[in-house]
Amino acid sequence: MRLRTPLALLGAAVLVLAGPPLLSSGDDSDSGTQIPGLRFMVPNTPGGGYDITARTAAKNAEDAGLTHNIEVFNLPGAGGTVGLSRLVSEHGNGKLAMSMGLGVVGAVRSNHAPKTLADATPIARLTEEQDVVVVAKDSPYKTIDELIGAWKKDPGKIPVGGGSSPGGPDHLAPMLMAQAAGIQPKSVNYIPFDGGGELLASILGNKVGFGVSGVGEYLDQIKAGELRVLAVTGPERVDDLKNAPTLKESGYDVNFTNWRGIVAPPGLSEAQRDKLTRLFEELHDSPEWKKSMDQNGWDDAFLTGEKFGDFLDAQDKRVVSVLKELGL
Repeated sequence: MRLRTPLALLGAAVLVLAGPPLLSSGDDSDSGTQIPGLRFMVPNTPGGGYDITARTAAKNAEDAGLTHNIEVFNLPGAGGTVGLSRLVSEHGNGKLAMSMGLGVVGAVRSNHAPKTLADATPIARLTEEQDVVVVAKDSPYKTIDELIGAWKKDPGKIPVGGGSSPGGPDHLAPMLMAQAAGIQPKSVNYIPFDGGGELLASILGNKVGFGVSGVGEYLDQIKAGELRVLAVTGPERVDDLKNAPTLKESGYDVNFTNWRGIVAPPGLSEAQRDKLTRLFEELHDSPEWKKSMDQNGWDDAFLTGEKFGDFLDAQDKRVVSVLKELGL
């Protein structure tokens, strides 16, 4: 089922087509999960949440024997909408899928993208995870209260970095955090990066006062002591980060989680769509995927087909509503 709510369509995207042409869909009539020539597109830079999700899913699917030789490639730009435009142009290609999430929903809105998620085929929502509020190990801020105390004094002088465009998760989370702390969201100096990989260097180099990104993206750096986590944005503490309080228990009324999923090009046959869906259903049930979810701090949020399409529709409306409420 496609998104029913049309999104604003303004401007045009410049697509930089890298690498060899995508393979044609071929014969997908059998009922297994083997899809020779399958490619996963990541619509932002290496090291971010979409990238980690796609590469983990590809490896787990291969290790579980579900399919073989999945190619994962990055096509960054405009918060994921360059990749989305490429995906939509591959009409009928049942050998292509794109890793995505709330960030792409927001980027379509903020970038007035010419192609929208209404043009894609929803396959599966895979995971849900909290965001983390992090600073470099040598940051002067040791607690969330110290950070917010300084932020309130002069919001514009403490830039916050996020791995998504305005309207995406790493933008909405600090804006809701600012609102809960009594800071006008319009006064926040938000600096968007094209994924958590790009953001990391700016946090470590103290080019931003703090960063907001997904748990799974920065768990290794936090454990290694390169980043200090001040808080998590969800309803309860994360198992691997028990010392990090939730924003709510710290006195800031915020409960925010992100999600990630998979979409495919438009114009798929029923057999093509069913085969891709079946691949992710069996991946979801595999011990390899369950282990990876635990290691990355991801929560199960599996949803497929028509229900995922309805969810995407609701998420678009939610982004519009929250941005309006925040005066953005």
